[in-house]
Amino acid sequence: MTNRTGSRWALGSAGFALAAFAAFSLSVDGVRADPNNNQLVIEGEKIPTEAKAPEGSPFDKLYSGWRYRSPETQTFQMDDFENPGFPLVDRGQSLWSTADGSAGKSCASCHNDASESMKGVRAAMPKWHDKIGKVQSLEHHINYCRTERMGAKEWKWESNDMLGMTAYVGLQSRGMPVNVKTDGKNKDFHDKGKQLYYTRVGQLDMSCAGCHEDNTGRMIRADHLSQGQINGFPLYRFKWSKMGSIHRRFRGCMNNIRAKPYKRGSDEFTALELYVASRGQGLRVETPAVRQ
Repeated sequence: MTNRTGSRWALGSAGFALAAFAAFSLSVDGVRADPNNNQLVIEGEKIPTEAKAPEGSPFDKLYSGWRYRSPETQTFQMDDFENPGFPLVDRGQSLWSTADGSAGKSCASCHNDASESMKGVRAAMPKWHDKIGKVQSLEHHINYCRTERMGAKEWKWESNDMLGMTAYVGLQSRGMPVNVKTDGKNKDFHDKGKQLYYTRVGQLDMSCAGCHEDNTGRMIRADHLSQGQINGFPLYRFKWSKMGSIHRRFRGCMNNIRAKPYKRGSDEFTALELYVASRGQGLRVETPAVRQ
């Protein structure tokens, strides 16, 4: 009995120490830095990386996460040839016209030219799906088409096929402002996402807002905390050495604060995605973005 009690005390003390260290590193010694003033120009097209904050925003102005990155990282996103996410974009483009499943159809069979039919799709995601009866992420919509229209198997959330397709579809909206719906049928999911964003969880007792709202611009792990905008996903992250989805990033954040993460594609992460997207209303889609 004594040993068990001692073990619990040790674990509790360790958790408290970690929380204290996290709070100390963020708020006491953290040096706040403004986003840099570099301009994002891709293939000769200037893509605005700031926007007027929407009504009710905690920020005076919105900034893309690109503005908080090092000049070296920024450079990779400014050249499609150098952008390490583009091999998967090419994969998605090939898959677009590849027939799969018992119906013998491809994406192009129904949606024709992606540059026309998919324009603006990424900017409006996640959105309500009438057949499913709830808000769905882009990955959900793609898998619905595969299983219900093509008679094909679902793609795994972080598979190269799924990331390639979401990146290719997302590219068609590059430069367009984020424009998700938060009212009507979407309202319950949006409100749930907001609740999750501000709820402190995990051994470190932290929330999304604790980093991306209260400590934006502060240094943590040799990097600056951004506003946590998701207008560039799916994106290539050097830490991952590959592309990753929005829900992968959510899971990573929850793991960092010693919380049990939700599953990719869960209602919780989809609601959180909708709310975080709404915080970036007006920022331009940058898919596929590049981050550190």
